[in-house]
Amino acid sequence: MNTGKVYQSIIKIVTDYKAKLANMNEEGFVIAPPIGGWTYSEVYSHIFDSSLLSLIALNNCIKGEGEIKPTYFTVKMILFFGALPPGKKYKVPKRLAERVKKINLMAAEQFIVDFELQLAKVYPLIGNADLKIKVQHPRLGYLNAKQWLKFIEIHLNHHLKQLARIEKSFQQSA
Repeated sequence: MNTGKVYQSIIKIVTDYKAKLANMNEEGFVIAPPIGGWTYSEVYSHIFDSSLLSLIALNNCIKGEGEIKPTYFTVKMILFFGALPPGKKYKVPKRLAERVKKINLMAAEQFIVDFELQLAKVYPLIGNADLKIKVQHPRLGYLNAKQWLKFIEIHLNHHLKQLARIEKSFQQSA
């Protein structure tokens, strides 16, 4: 896995999130979409909160604070193909769902800044990580530092598509 390419992809995806945010107003940010489910606000809350938590797990791998465990074959396939399997609705683990909240635009912007700062801190250290050391993901099992970085990319991309579905539902109901 080329961590440089993954890192650059994450930077581009985060830029897409920032661009979407720049075109939103406070009122529209917190309105429930016609298709139901999370508001834009809740998506931003979830994605950047969980991305920050993922960076903590990644950093724990770098520091050697993990376990030597196998990565499931199906998870290796997800990481290899760079996407969650299509056509399936994924349920957020309960402890992460409880962290989701409606936030305002300024809080979303701060989440992004915090994520970018933490990513910039840990990324240069990934090459030092022992790839046998893994930290458990709530759904995917044990991931090493490089796998956590790839997961962050996949997860950010997954929710960017969710934002597009929300946007489309607003356009269709107008």
